[in-house]
Amino acid sequence: MDYEDLLKDIAKKGKEKSTQEWLEKVEEEDGSVPLIYKRMAQRPEVLLSHLLYKSSVSETSTLDPKIVELISLAIGAALNCRHCTEYHMRGALKKGATKDEILEVILLAGSLAQASVLADAYRVIDAGENSCNASCDINGFSYKKH
Repeated sequence: MDYEDLLKDIAKKGKEKSTQEWLEKVEEEDGSVPLIYKRMAQRPEVLLSHLLYKSSVSETSTLDPKIVELISLAIGAALNCRHCTEYHMRGALKKGATKDEILEVILLAGSLAQASVLADAYRVIDAGENSCNASCDINGFSYKKH
């Protein structure tokens, strides 16, 4: 559907009916409705804007849909979001990803997430930052640069 037509359809049906239809479509395609969608649906304009953004990004992407799902899976894993990881793993499988591809992106995500933690911590230590201004004292221990 054309973007302008989609907006006209939402305006014609109203936000509540449009939200319900989109949730039904998600459930039909994925077998369930993610909890975040259910919560967003309590404020239909929030869910609709989220789904419009998400669909416009995916529909205009030059990446293969399987690659998009694998990237989404990796990000969900790196962010420690179990639901996102499961949701996008199912999506990746539906789009033809293999178990080996899924394991590979999870390994990559874990490697980058670990590197991010280390890089950030090392920068704090090297800079001698104590951004918590003594509120980080735990059992009498506080960070001091030596």
